[in-house]
Order: sequence, then C-alpha cells, then structure tokens
Amino acid sequence: MRLYSALGVMASAVSLGAAHPGDDPHKELHQRRDFMSKVERTDLAHCADKFKARGIDKLRDPEDINKSHLSPYKYDLDTPLDVIFGNGTSCLLSPEATEGPYYVAGEYVRQDITDSEPGVPLVVDFDVFDVETCEPLTDTYVEIWSCNSTGIYSGVSSGGDYTSAPENLKTTFLRGFQKTDDIGAIRFDGIFPGHYSGRTQHIHLMVHPNATERLNHTVEDITASHVGQVFFDQDLIDSVELLAPYNTNTQSVTKNAEDFHLEAILETSDPFLQYVLLGDQLSDGVLAWISFGVNTTSIRSVSAAAIYYEGGGIDNPNAGDPGGGGPGGPGGPQAVASLLELLCQPVPHLPSKPGCEDAAVEDTAWSLIQELNEDCGELCTVVTRE
Repeated sequence: MRLYSALGVMASAVSLGAAHPGDDPHKELHQRRDFMSKVERTDLAHCADKFKARGIDKLRDPEDINKSHLSPYKYDLDTPLDVIFGNGTSCLLSPEATEGPYYVAGEYVRQDITDSEPGVPLVVDFDVFDVETCEPLTDTYVEIWSCNSTGIYSGVSSGGDYTSAPENLKTTFLRGFQKTDDIGAIRFDGIFPGHYSGRTQHIHLMVHPNATERLNHTVEDITASHVGQVFFDQDLIDSVELLAPYNTNTQSVTKNAEDFHLEAILETSDPFLQYVLLGDQLSDGVLAWISFGVNTTSIRSVSAAAIYYEGGGIDNPNAGDPGGGGPGGPGGPQAVASLLELLCQPVPHLPSKPGCEDAAVEDTAWSLIQELNEDCGELCTVVTRE
C-alpha cells in the first residue's frame, strides 16, 4: 500500500512548514513535529551489513551541531563517485516534510545549475538508496533548489529580500534535476547558497520515483518519496560570508544554532554535508556530499509556488498555506479546484493531459480524494465534499 502524508492529497493547496520569512516559526515547528510523529518510521538496522559493504557504517551521528564535517580525504572533481561514497564517512539523511514556499515545478534536467550566478563554486554529490532493499536507488530523478549568494530564489515572483518581482519568474538559477546512476549517485554544479532572514544556508532536495523527462528536458512531477534539506558547517558558512558577493547581503543572519528547522531535523538525523576545499583558497570552490535513504512506496504530493513553462514561469495562485487542510480551510473543498488547475494546465509541445477535457472532471477528482482518504487512514486529513 502506498502511504500519503497527512496533507499530501491537496497537491497545490497545502505546504507543510513553509519556514521562510513572514511565517510563524513556532507554528511551523509544531506542524512539522506533528507530521513526523504520524509518518511511518523506517528502522535501518536491517541494512547494516550492506551499508558496511558499501563503506557506509554510520547510520546517524549523535554529536551536536558544532561537529566538523570537513573530510580528511583529498578528493577532487576527478575522484569517482563510488570512491567518495565508499569511505565510511557518509551519514544517512532522514526524510522530512517540507518543500517550502519557493518550490517550482517543471525545471530542467541538467548538472550545471549555476546560470552564471556569482559565488563560491559548489559541487554537491548525493548518494541515494532504497531503505526497503538497502540497494542503490538507480534511474530515479532527484531535484534540488537553493537561493543565490544574496538570498534570492529563482522562478518565483516574491521571496527573499524583495516583495514582488514578476520578472524573476523567468529565471531558473540553482534549480535542476539529475537521474541517479548505477550506484544511486548524482552530481550538481552550482554555487554555495547565501542566507536570508530567518534561515541558515541550506539546499532543498526532492526525490521523484515516478517522474519522466519531457522532450524539452524538463520534469514536472508533483509527487515525491523524499523531501528534505541539507546544511553546512557553521565555520564554513562564516568563511563564505566574508567573500563577495555574500558580504553585500543585507538580510538578517540566522546561525545554524538559531534555525528552528534545522533544530527539528537534528532530532532524527545528521543533515550536514561532508566536504573538502577544491583549492588553496575557499573561492576556488567546495566539493560536498551526503548519502540518504528513500522509502519509494511512501509517496506524497507537493505544493508548487510556480510552474516553469517555455518562456518563463507562471505563479500558482493556490500555492500551499501552512494552515490549510480542514474541510472549511484552504486545504478543504477549494483544494480540488486547485489540484485540477495544476494538473490540467497545458504543457507546451505535449498533448493535453487525459481527462482534462471531461466535463465531469470534478467528480473524478472527488473520487480520487475519497480513495486516498480510505487508503491511508490516520496519515491523511479526511476531506469531505460538503
């Protein structure tokens, strides 16, 4: 049976724990902890032998936030991924439950996501495995996104240090997909992210086991089996912040120890990237990596703030509200129209999606909602049509 998260059936109307400027952090932290108390936990003890054989012998490091993740190994960009992930230093990342308000659907499949953004070069490697089989998760799309050096996200019309910038919908910097290889690994080339008010430096990631690539090399999939964030050591962040253009960022600084989202994640995992410097100077770049497990049978819907099409992005007017979910709130009956609007929008160069021309499509949507209510029991918010 596939498991759906508590508010996941409302694909375009619900976003758990936005955790960004303007939101109530205490409310969001409570929502996240409530979600994690209900979602199915996975015991990784059965994977111990296979992890040891692969060189991954630390399931979780209980040390505090101040532990250094600087690797003693002299890796560079020519080091094979199976060597990087086979030295016994990789930690396993627990799943979590927020895509945040700046998620954009429909981005490009590509390794280089820089788009000429200035900053410290960052090459980040991920190693993904299936927590049920303990084997590498191969041929699966992984998506990442982060803000730029001054705390701005691409592809959205508001966020960061601006209140409204519609032209930003046309940008795609620091967003992209890659498909895992035969050892479950992928690599992205970008820049070290900056900070913005209320959050420490982090990278969002999402795993899409059911995604397919379009002819125009983009992927739009609003379901995921893993949504999470990864973080950096505070001393590395502090060193980066001294460099231009990071030192021109006027948004308030939030340290790792002050980030309520990181605080919650640390209860179950070590979400920090291992890393090495790629030269004598920090400005030469950073190579970072982490391993994490995915339950491919646990699928939830995600909420997109915008959708990227040919020629630019389009705001999703019904993007998630952290307070939604009840029959009378943003996650109630209105959510069906939002879900249909998102799923049925035309995609350039592709035929219409099945069922979207059907006059009775609303009945079909409510039938789907009812099936999900019955299928996932306590993990779902029950939605009624009345």
